[in-house]
Amino acid sequence: MKFKKPKFWDYKKPNIRSYLLWPISILIILINLFKIFIKRKNFSKIKTICIGNIYLGGTGKTSLSLKINKILSEKKIRTCFIKKFYSDQIDEQKILENDGKLFTNKKRISALKEANNEGYEVAIFDDGLQDFSINYDFNIVCFNNINWIGNGLTMPSGPLRESIKNIKKYKNVFLNGNDENLEEIKKYILKIDPSINVYQGKYVPKNLNEFDMNKNFLVFSGIGNHKTFISMLKNNKFNIIKDIEFPDHYNYSNKDISEIITTSKNLNCKIITTEKDFMRLRKESYDNIQCVKVELQILNEEKFLKDLSKIYE
Repeated sequence: MKFKKPKFWDYKKPNIRSYLLWPISILIILINLFKIFIKRKNFSKIKTICIGNIYLGGTGKTSLSLKINKILSEKKIRTCFIKKFYSDQIDEQKILENDGKLFTNKKRISALKEANNEGYEVAIFDDGLQDFSINYDFNIVCFNNINWIGNGLTMPSGPLRESIKNIKKYKNVFLNGNDENLEEIKKYILKIDPSINVYQGKYVPKNLNEFDMNKNFLVFSGIGNHKTFISMLKNNKFNIIKDIEFPDHYNYSNKDISEIITTSKNLNCKIITTEKDFMRLRKESYDNIQCVKVELQILNEEKFLKDLSKIYE
């Protein structure tokens, strides 16, 4: 879904627009309450890991999905990815397909049935936390350290799909980013429920050797966590002269790319973007633009592996 969040969603406190939209938020909260009565499907053979979010936007779900798949594959566990089909999320689907078997369907439960029939042992869901048709074996809620919960309100008053207090029913939280605001966020989470497992993920570039760090760079992206991407680049000594943010899952036109290239020439900069954005570009743009490939490093990986192992051992 090509969607640019309203700026007031990420204010530290709600403003007048948030309060004016609050009656609609109340209605959405009530609808979600009724969803708890939906009968969820259990699968005895295939184990399920759901990596979702409460904050609407980039929280590192795909990066964590790839990391978990790598960990389990190294343990010789037959894994697959499951993602609900959206025509405007082909970029994420391609990234997942490059690392393993992907099942997509307009209904996640139908994709899961396919995976189960083909004998996969663990299905990793990239998104789906609010899909009440499946009883997942292991739930993970991802947050971006910079955006966190924005103004703390549910949509459309704020960026949350459901109340932040609901994290106590999911039990596992991943804080993804570059070490921003960690202690403050952890304190907030543990105040909601001291028994919640809090894990930390840090973004690490995989192909630094492909870039000349003596050059200046123009950066553009159409992802949900643009600021975190910029922060990671700066932490890795990229000299960024200009950065341009587009809506999440943005489809670039020839005009967009032409303007970016012209701007880079005027500034005497090299152009870089994310792997997701690179997959949405036309091939004729490849010679002018490089992509930074990123992976998620789990900082407390030993604890996470111990907790995760309970579903497959």
